[in-house]
Amino acid sequence: MLQITVPGSGDLKFKDLVLDFNGTLACDGELIPGVRERLLLLAESLKIHIITADTFGSVEQEVAAIPCELAVISTTSQDDEKLDYIKSLGVKNVVAVGNGRNDRLMLKAAQLSMAIAQTEGASMTAVLAADILVPDILVALDLLLKPQRLIATLRI
Repeated sequence: MLQITVPGSGDLKFKDLVLDFNGTLACDGELIPGVRERLLLLAESLKIHIITADTFGSVEQEVAAIPCELAVISTTSQDDEKLDYIKSLGVKNVVAVGNGRNDRLMLKAAQLSMAIAQTEGASMTAVLAADILVPDILVALDLLLKPQRLIATLRI
C-alpha cells in the first residue's frame, strides 16, 4: 500500500496502480525505456494492473518481467471495460494513468488519476478527466516513487 498525506485533502491510500499500455507505457507496442525499472520498484508497494486492447499484439512479451495483472480487453466499449475494471478493484484505492479517449471514464472515477501527453498525444477528454497532467510516463511513475512531488501538486 502507498499512503500519502496531502495538506488540505487528508490521507490518500492506494493499493492498485492501473495503467493503459499503448500511448501510456508503450509507444508502437514497445515499452518506453525506464518504465520496466520503475514498475518493478512500484510493485513493492502497489499491485500493478495493465489494461489494453493490445493493438500491436506485443503486450505479453513486453510486460513478461513485470509483476502485474494483465487485462486484454475487446476493441469495442473499451472506455466502459476500463471503468468496470477499476470499479472491481474499488475506485478509492486506485491510481489510474492513461492518455486516450477510452481512458476518460477510468481517469474520472479513480481516486487519483494522471493523463499522459507524450508521443501519441492525449485526448482532451482524458486530460479534463484527470487530476494531474504530466508530460510523460516516467514523470507519472516518479510522482508515485517520490510522493513529496505529488504532495506539492495536490495540496490545497
